[in-house]
Amino acid sequence: MTQAKTRTRTKTMSTDDVLVMLCNSVRKVLSAATHTQITYSPMVQKITRTCLRPDIGCFVLFDGGFSGLVIINFSSQAALEIYRSYLTSMGMPESELATHHNSEEVGNMLGELMNQIVGDFTGHVGHHLLVSINQNQPKMLTINKEVQVSIDTNLDRPQARRVAFSTARRNVFYLELAMDKTEFLQLHEFEREEVDPDRIVEEEGRQTPVGTDAQSVVDEDLLDELGI
Repeated sequence: MTQAKTRTRTKTMSTDDVLVMLCNSVRKVLSAATHTQITYSPMVQKITRTCLRPDIGCFVLFDGGFSGLVIINFSSQAALEIYRSYLTSMGMPESELATHHNSEEVGNMLGELMNQIVGDFTGHVGHHLLVSINQNQPKMLTINKEVQVSIDTNLDRPQARRVAFSTARRNVFYLELAMDKTEFLQLHEFEREEVDPDRIVEEEGRQTPVGTDAQSVVDEDLLDELGI
């Protein structure tokens, strides 16, 4: 009688698995903040360049275990819907809310939410991949034309992806991710440290309150490096 040999399959996680983590963080944070349903398309677009696009572009650089760039491009309608839903859910009267997407408070609020999104994302990366990445402060730009943003010179084999998101009122905004082409191989089973993503989001929120000027101030040195 022969004994069957068991073969341990090596688990792998690719760049697109990292993208799924990021998409889930965007959906989770914005849905919780607005008390509405935020969804994203299961069809992901491969792109050759990442851009800030009208009407509001927000970007964050991260590095550490791997490097990359996250961009979210909001239309004016999507930006105002998220802004108004967020603040009315907190009890703010509609009469006191901004009515135009280029108002400073709209950019401040989106910067706060972007910070929470990337904070939640880095928490999941650390939990699932046991890799630490660091982020810079989100930068918000109200623009009326496309601006290319690239960190390809810092990446060995850059990959870029674009994902469409929809708000509860079917206003569309887009997530773009550029990062190293990478693959994580799990060589053996390990115990993951328990993390509470909600706590991470809350901590990020306390560090970046609504109305802070830091989120609306553009880091000129960083923009120079990006060629903007």
